[in-house]
Amino acid sequence: MKILRNAILGIAAATLCAPAFEAHAVIDNPITIAVIKVYDKELQSNPKNYMVWFRRANEYYRHNEYDKALNDVNNALKYVPTSDTDLRFQAYMLRASIYERTHKLHEALSDLNSAVTLDPESYAAVYLRANIEYELGDYSAARTDYARLQRFNSRSLEAVLGLARCAVKENNLSAANDYLQQAVEFAPTNPKVYVRRASVRKMIGDDNGAVDDLILALSLQSDDKDAVAALVEYGNTNYAATITALTNAMQLAPDNALYRYLRAMIAEAHYNYRAAADDFSYILDNKLYNYHGINASLARCLYGLGRYDEALAQIDNALGQVDNVAEYYVLRSRILRALGRGDDAINSAAKALAVDRTSVAALQEMAMNYVDKKSYRQASDLLAEASMDDVNNPEVYLLRAWLQGSKQGNASNAQTLNSRALDVEGYTAADVRSLRGFALLNLGREPEADLWMENLTDNVADNDGLINYYAACYYTLRGNTAKALECASKSMEKGYSNKHNWLHNNDGQINVSALRSNPEFIKLVEKY
Repeated sequence: MKILRNAILGIAAATLCAPAFEAHAVIDNPITIAVIKVYDKELQSNPKNYMVWFRRANEYYRHNEYDKALNDVNNALKYVPTSDTDLRFQAYMLRASIYERTHKLHEALSDLNSAVTLDPESYAAVYLRANIEYELGDYSAARTDYARLQRFNSRSLEAVLGLARCAVKENNLSAANDYLQQAVEFAPTNPKVYVRRASVRKMIGDDNGAVDDLILALSLQSDDKDAVAALVEYGNTNYAATITALTNAMQLAPDNALYRYLRAMIAEAHYNYRAAADDFSYILDNKLYNYHGINASLARCLYGLGRYDEALAQIDNALGQVDNVAEYYVLRSRILRALGRGDDAINSAAKALAVDRTSVAALQEMAMNYVDKKSYRQASDLLAEASMDDVNNPEVYLLRAWLQGSKQGNASNAQTLNSRALDVEGYTAADVRSLRGFALLNLGREPEADLWMENLTDNVADNDGLINYYAACYYTLRGNTAKALECASKSMEKGYSNKHNWLHNNDGQINVSALRSNPEFIKLVEKY
């Protein structure tokens, strides 16, 4: 079961990707701090000591302190003798890496040109330059450098995969496929080859081939984090192809816990709760793995399906294994609230806050419990605290605006909060989770709101029905029942099976509660 544990940890890491450029890194390692202090003293006594400048630049670079690293490597290049070509080469390579990490690709290319001039046989310098040329869209130059790598090493995977990417960009798909085949022939048992071939196949548009490659990589190394992360990402962009490929793999290995877990996790992430619940249940019932996260995932799915008693049993099972996860207590509170057990729900939300006082989800859930009790002032205060902990959460602003406007009679505050919801960062215009149209509608800017919603439904791929669910909520709020029913039908058809949201969610204004007595809506729910 170690393989599945490692894969689960890999999946968790895949959902928490760190940014490439960390501008505000802080060095807190005592040994590193001591080393830098030594360098500081040496430079105070000899400001032209280029070797110390270079060494300190490397320390800063290793700890993501790119501004400081750049300053130091500039000083190293300022003082290093022209005759010391080896150190100048290393300094150019370091500075090129800093520029690449800080997205200054033209500057990186200039330094890589200097590095290659000093050492024309450096595989690393030519490879980095080829990658930068590719990123800058100079595919002819990149192709030349990748071919140069082949002269250094006739079996270079980096070379053939780079040539394949260039061929795709130059619309030479036949050559791209030939290069991909060469890569596999060079290393047929290396899972990384299939992960990288999958990325090129994705560029070509061969989704089925790309997902098959990722599963093949997992069959060779079951805890390959790159393959797991890429497969999860593929589930976001092509859900159907991902699920089909995993299902085919499971037919060959029905008790492979990893394949089943991946299929369940991807289905859960895309609101296909029935399919996810079946797979999570199979894993637990057949003792393929014993992990509290699976019980919690199953609880989320059962809650979404409206099977609240079963959901409560599963989240209690998870909390019986680990009692310090705020998210689990929040879910337990939601389940209890759905069961009408308000006091118990408040107690669970309080436990979540005891674990993590800044949990926005816990503060929001506690607020909804107080709304149910008509304690609107307390609810609004909790949402205010949540918005301070997460200033870019549009849902919290809209919930508080709804409370201020419809429950507390403060229209001015409601308008201010709706305006704040428009100013949140971290969402693109094509992300339905920005809830932008709802805020615009509340502000009386109906044409802008309608345009936002129409752009999403008409131009953004809805892989799992989420966009059309929000569209159903929007047009319900708009009073356009026919359009709301149309969007509800599309959402359910695409697999959005959150029965709780369809039939029971009454939080705030973003729901379909006004549709629930409509005979056509009832038929849709029965159908799906």
